Amino acid sequence: MAWCGSSEELNRRGNELFARGLYTEAYVCYIKALECDRLSGDRRALAVTLGNLGNMCAVSGQREVARSYYQEVLELQKIFGDERGIGATLANLGNLKADAGEWDQARAYYLEALDLLTKAGDEAAQAVLFSDLGLVARETGRFDEAVHWYERSLALARRLGDWGRMADAWRMMARTFLIQKRYDEAIACCHTSQSIAERSQDELRVGGARYVLAQCYEEVGRWRDAVLLLEQVVEMDRKYGLPKLDENARRLAALRARMTEGDGRNSSLGAYPGGHTYD
Repeated sequence: MAWCGSSEELNRRGNELFARGLYTEAYVCYIKALECDRLSGDRRALAVTLGNLGNMCAVSGQREVARSYYQEVLELQKIFGDERGIGATLANLGNLKADAGEWDQARAYYLEALDLLTKAGDEAAQAVLFSDLGLVARETGRFDEAVHWYERSLALARRLGDWGRMADAWRMMARTFLIQKRYDEAIACCHTSQSIAERSQDELRVGGARYVLAQCYEEVGRWRDAVLLLEQVVEMDRKYGLPKLDENARRLAALRARMTEGDGRNSSLGAYPGGHTYD
């Protein structure tokens, strides 16, 4: 087969397609690369291809298939003595457990990965794992611990100049404070996340910050502000073809109806000179 000498090129092409959300086309490239690697016996190339296939299956919701690919990668990396690679694969296995809501197992994978990647000096990966551990803590109700992990991720991201990770850390802290109904802190974190994302011209992260901020405003009764933000979120969902477009459009419609109903009630009661509104 003509393409069986170009596993690297097939993986590169597959990664480009994967990044654009063209998963079926990416999968075809990876499967062709896998056949090349099996025929050539190049185990290092095989590990790369299997990792890409694992990522592909993970985002497609095929967790068990993804796990089998990652396990095969892990065995190869152990043969190579690739501690950094092992750490990355353990983190991927942790992500699968987190996606399934198996938080204790996810945490165990993340901590093992963190130990290896700290020894390897991979600070960018450490920043990601701090955030992952924050998610586990938040989802299991350990809010102070979650904030601690996010603060560690933020500090490392700041040192590395990773604006995207900084924006993410502030947004995740906002989510944690929102769950606790610590609205002032949540809103402040959202504004910081949005400001960082705007400064780095990262539209998707700007949208993420606005999404959480809209939730904050909705919960404190600032419905008009929430609607304005959700309108921007839905516009961005539509622009980029994001998967939550329908869900967010329904939420926006419901919030508009709620706001209109509230306005109707207020006008029927007449003006209250000493009162105030949240919007």
